[in-house]
Parts: sequence; structure tokens; C-alpha cells
Amino acid sequence: MTTNATIWDDEVALAVTRLTAAAEDEYYNPYQTFEWPESIPESALWMSEDLVTVYGTAAAAELDREQYLALSKWESINFYSLNVHGIRELMQEVVQRIHTPGFEIPTPFFHHFLGEENEHMWFFAEFCLRYGGKLFTNRSMAFPQEQHSALLDNFIVFSRILIFEQIVDHFNSRMAADTALPETIRAINRVHHQDESRHIAFGAQLVRALWVRLRADGDSKEIAVARQYVEKYIASSLQQLYSVDAYRNAGIPDPFAFRSRVLADPSRSAAHDAVTARTDAFYRRIGLFNQAAA
Repeated sequence: MTTNATIWDDEVALAVTRLTAAAEDEYYNPYQTFEWPESIPESALWMSEDLVTVYGTAAAAELDREQYLALSKWESINFYSLNVHGIRELMQEVVQRIHTPGFEIPTPFFHHFLGEENEHMWFFAEFCLRYGGKLFTNRSMAFPQEQHSALLDNFIVFSRILIFEQIVDHFNSRMAADTALPETIRAINRVHHQDESRHIAFGAQLVRALWVRLRADGDSKEIAVARQYVEKYIASSLQQLYSVDAYRNAGIPDPFAFRSRVLADPSRSAAHDAVTARTDAFYRRIGLFNQAAA
């Protein structure tokens, strides 16, 4: 029988050592890092234009410039709200595993992961509350609770964390470099991107090792469940970017119908591919997306 203790190979152990040292060397105090201006101009973009959900769609022509800028603001608030809710959920999963049997090897980095994610949750929420006056409601899709082996359950949990972080980092890296955005927005994305580079490297090693063991020890049904879950979770994560709350706050009439039109626009397929390119490449590289259907 495979135990968690036999899952983590030398690559995982080396990554934990390297990334733990990097987290210690690069530590900063987020509560003293950011300058929070009284306001962010409503006349400025709050999200890179190519990341706004209407980018390239026919529906974009329905918006005047004021509505478009308002949408960039509220999609920015939606994005940071998604981060707050997503971070809270992933932290709960890691807390359940830190200092438990089988997780002795990754636990040293879990401490840095939890500390940094708590700080990320704080500054994303701070942004939303200061400049949007609220967090958007968590509307993430609830997946059915099923009984899985511990091996499959851990693969699913750490895949969720990795996918979430890779999609978020696509936005962070783009907005950190976008000189059209206000400096406050660029700064929180830049800082988050710096930390997430370590978290993504760590998560990729955990998921890779778990997949190796699942492929060796799991049955065909578990392997099919793993593949289907990853595919559904990626699709669900993309859906959350299309926020009825953001459309409503931007003053767009009938936000549900507007959302449907934007989602159905053929141009969004290429946008989705760009957002998930690194995730798709990772799961192809480890063999999950190349696995024949059971």
C-alpha cells in the first residue's frame, strides 16, 4: 500500500528546501509595503484591457467609454474578491494537512505558504473595501462531495490550489507590467506575482508527485475522475471571471443576458486558451491530459 510518506520524491524534497529558503530571504511586511491613496481615478483603467471579459466581443460595442471604464473597475473588484474567497478555501485545505502523518516533507513550506496567503488575502480584501466598498459574494461552483481514496483526494486538492494560482498569476503578471494601470493596482499584482512564483513551483511538484503515484497505484476509475475533475475545475474557474455583480455595478442593463452573450462570443475561446495555457501545458507534460479515457 502506498502511504503519503512514500509519495514525496527527491524533487519534492529539494523544492521544499529551495523554496523555503527563498521565502525566508524574500520576506517582506505587507502591512508596510503598500501606499493606499484616498481613491483611484474612475477615469483610469483598473484592469488591463485584454483581460476585461468583453475584450474582442461584439458586446463591447454596446458600452460607451464610461461604462467600459466602470466595468474594468468592477471586474478588478471581482478578481480580487475571487482571490480572497479562493485563498480562504485553499488555506483550509493546507491547514488540515500541515504537521499530519505523511506531510512531514512539505510541511516546512506549508508554514510560509499559509503566512503569505493570509497576507495576500488581507491586501486583496483591503483593496476591495477601500476602493469598491465591498467584497463580491462568493459564487464559486460547489462540486459534489464524493468519497475518494486519500491519494486521489490529495491530488484533487493540490490541483485546485495549483490551477487557482496559475490562473490568478496570468492576471497578476500582465497587470504588474501594464503602465496604463494606476500604480496601486500594479503594485499589488507585482507583489502577489513574486510570491506566487514560489507557490506555483511548490504546487507543481506536489501535483506531479501525486499524479505519478496515482497513475501507479490508482485504478482506471480514479484516473478518469482525476482528469474529469481537473477539466471541470478549469472550466468553473473561467466562468467565475464573468461576474453578474461586476456587470450590474457597471450599470449594464440585464446583466444576466449580457453575461450570456459575452460568454457565447467566439472570441472568448482564444482568451480562455491564453488564461489557461500554462495549466494546460503542465497537465499535458505530466500526462494527465494525454491519458486515454477509461
